[in-house]
Amino acid sequence: MVQDVRDLKEELRRAVEQAVALLGVEEPVEVALQPTPPDRPGDYGTPVAFTLARALRRPPVEIARDLAARVPLPPGVVRAEPVGGYVNFLLEPAHLVRAATEPLRPPPLLGRRVLVEHTSVNPNKELHVGHLRNVALGDALSRILRYAGYEVQVLNYIDDTGRQVAETLFALEHYGLEYDGRTKYDHWVGEAYVRLHREMEDPAARAKLEEGVRAVLHRLESGQLRGEVERILRAQLQTMWRLGAEYDALVWESDLVREGLLQQALALLEHTPYVQRPQEGRYAGALVMDTSPFVEGLEDPYLVLVRSDGTATYPAKDIAFQFWKMGLLQGLGFRAFTRQPSGRVLYTSHPEGDRSARFGGCEETINVIDVTQSYPQRVVRAALAVAGRPDLAEGAYHLAYETVTLEGRRISGRRGHTVSVDEVLDEACRRARQVVAEKNPDHPDPDAAAQAVGIGAVRFAMVKTEPRRQIDFRWEQALSFDGDSGPYVQYAHARAASLLRRAQDAGLQDEEPDLTQVTEFERPVARALLDFPEAVRAAAAQRTPHVLAQYLLELAAVWNAYYNARNPDGSSATPVLQAPPGLRGTRLSLVRQVREVLRTGLELLGVPAPEVM
Repeated sequence: MVQDVRDLKEELRRAVEQAVALLGVEEPVEVALQPTPPDRPGDYGTPVAFTLARALRRPPVEIARDLAARVPLPPGVVRAEPVGGYVNFLLEPAHLVRAATEPLRPPPLLGRRVLVEHTSVNPNKELHVGHLRNVALGDALSRILRYAGYEVQVLNYIDDTGRQVAETLFALEHYGLEYDGRTKYDHWVGEAYVRLHREMEDPAARAKLEEGVRAVLHRLESGQLRGEVERILRAQLQTMWRLGAEYDALVWESDLVREGLLQQALALLEHTPYVQRPQEGRYAGALVMDTSPFVEGLEDPYLVLVRSDGTATYPAKDIAFQFWKMGLLQGLGFRAFTRQPSGRVLYTSHPEGDRSARFGGCEETINVIDVTQSYPQRVVRAALAVAGRPDLAEGAYHLAYETVTLEGRRISGRRGHTVSVDEVLDEACRRARQVVAEKNPDHPDPDAAAQAVGIGAVRFAMVKTEPRRQIDFRWEQALSFDGDSGPYVQYAHARAASLLRRAQDAGLQDEEPDLTQVTEFERPVARALLDFPEAVRAAAAQRTPHVLAQYLLELAAVWNAYYNARNPDGSSATPVLQAPPGLRGTRLSLVRQVREVLRTGLELLGVPAPEVM
């Protein structure tokens, strides 16, 4: 069996490192390998000569020439060639295709536990389109990390003691509302929330309503209204599941407080020289943490953990939760909450839960929260360092993402300036159904295809862009079947699946490949396939799914170009089923791998991979 590209690239790296050593460079040098551009010779190249130029005090072009002459070529590599400061490597076409069509092998387990917290929507109304990005990013990253060999826990934090949920529950009481079942429950309570905020725009009315909201807030903190919150949460979960996101556990804020984790966290911090209770001045009587040794550039480095009236701040609760997630605190019990669509049990924290349940205690955490929460996340990391665990602070990662606007408009849940996720998905599926009917009127299950394409288009739109770039959600772009979209990748997958079905119908599915017949047309497809493991590894290392999404777009483009390649007379330059025996087997093996890689990649992004579109 020929080594796969991970082995081949690693051999190339080691070979280049040997050549670097022959030039007298003793310090370790990172050797990057990347696909060569279409207008350049070779399959992979390294820019290491540019890295060495300063140390060797020589032009990169000269260094590249010397490296190419000295590098020992691994099996399957035809030659090394200096090209403008790069060293490019040309592989034997047969070797390239053979390596590209080896079965996918997920990376080995890394023995490292990582906890991903995402969604964490206030349980007070329906999810809006702005929440889509959080769910899609968190769920996709969790899938990618699992595939990359991490042991992953996925948590959804339920802020059941916050003001937003208190306002919603107060509004239901204040207006004497009774649920009639005509709309989804979280949408119904959301209408009451918006109604209350409109009334609160009048300062006089707001003053009268505040007392009622505070009373509900106290009842929430004592756990009296958990059932009412749970009813909203279950309605929200229906939307999350429809998006394809599932979780390992729910952690309720009231449980953190009730089980004493907040007090434990504060006690840990109070025993450090960075936390004190000033007796005078601005912070007199409050518990304050000095973050200046750990967070730079702050005008006021002092963070209030407990106000002078004895109430804890939101950052204090966030810190307690982070301490628990990373094993500094114990005490939460868990029990089964419900069974999710896949059959997996969803657990929830609960005062009567099993305290031996193995959640939390991870050496690395990823908090998926929008970029406006960057300061609180820096404070959470600082608190870990204050508590004497700078190692855990290094392992606390904030996946910060920019907000989502809707057709150029800023979203505001309080004012009702939003579109719910349920509405987005309904509209996406409706539009997808029309396209399916136009493109394939004989589709065996057009409704299922519309669901896969519509929901897939929305999810892909949320993860294809680097997280720190803002998204302006627009229907036409998200649902486009051409170019930079989920349906474009899905269609590439369906096209490969269709070819393989036709091969099976013709009895050709088991034809042996003859790699001596490989042409130059197969080279770009094989090379693109070989980049899949590295795309997954890079997405996991950089903690962002957009790396994988962009790779899938590139693979789909290469595959479509191969499928549509034409001779000067207009005939197909790359026929598959009509190719000569042997070459046909080779091309079918490539098509089979294209389908497998696209399917696997789409699944890692949480996007369905339909066989027929």
